[in-house]
Amino acid sequence: MVTSPSSTADGRLRIVVVEDDRGNRLFFADYLTYSGFHVLALPHGLDLHQHLKEFQPHLLLLDLGLPEVDGYTLLKQLRATDQWRHLPVVIVSGYAFAEDQHRALALGAQQYLVKPIALQQLNQAIHTVLRPE
Repeated sequence: MVTSPSSTADGRLRIVVVEDDRGNRLFFADYLTYSGFHVLALPHGLDLHQHLKEFQPHLLLLDLGLPEVDGYTLLKQLRATDQWRHLPVVIVSGYAFAEDQHRALALGAQQYLVKPIALQQLNQAIHTVLRPE
């Protein structure tokens, strides 16, 4: 768990969702908000570092097949920066091949979920990453 950012004033943990599919993005954001998280949902990874700096998330939910810059590149960039090197990342992607999963995990993702996913599966992955005990 990232220990540097604190929860919001109301005690909620912050999650950034990067998902280009509008329906999925809204679905994830609504579900996570309903589940008690403070959510910032983005349609692409452009300016991700600036959004992270301003929002100070506890976790990043990241799609791999994004326009402009893909999720692999974003993950690699995050792991190369001191500030975001340890930010927990859960991949939620339509890429179902084992080599995609291995690549993302090797780049530093903590969990890899293949779409479509059950909400219970998403919830379990997030809680496993945020509270690994």
